Amino acid sequence: MSIGYSAKVMEHFLQPHNMGEIADADGIGEVGNPVCGDVMRLMIKVEDEKITDIKFQTFGCGAAIATSSMVTELVKGKTLDEAEQISNQAVIKALGGLPPAKIHCSVLAEEALQAAIADYRSKHPAEPAVTES
Repeated sequence: MSIGYSAKVMEHFLQPHNMGEIADADGIGEVGNPVCGDVMRLMIKVEDEKITDIKFQTFGCGAAIATSSMVTELVKGKTLDEAEQISNQAVIKALGGLPPAKIHCSVLAEEALQAAIADYRSKHPAEPAVTES
């Protein structure tokens, strides 16, 4: 049943990592693809500009679940700036590839992460630097 999918994709589909909900999330990103019907919701907890916890809820195909799971693994423990640099290509590489028809799932995972970080930053604007006069 793994036609075109790597062992890593199958692992993250069959046993997703960090699936669930963070009730008091600091940032939430929700994205969807109207063509295929996939919907991803990513929640992050942030302390000292670091992602200390991340969970996802995804309604979609196996590739959507696997990319959601992998993006959580890639960013947990990273700073927000580091997490923002993680692209859909990094997700694809970490999963050992995706069939061309499923690349859009990795884009959704990247967009959900970006949306969660943007949501966090909108609620926690950067403090202006204090200068001594």
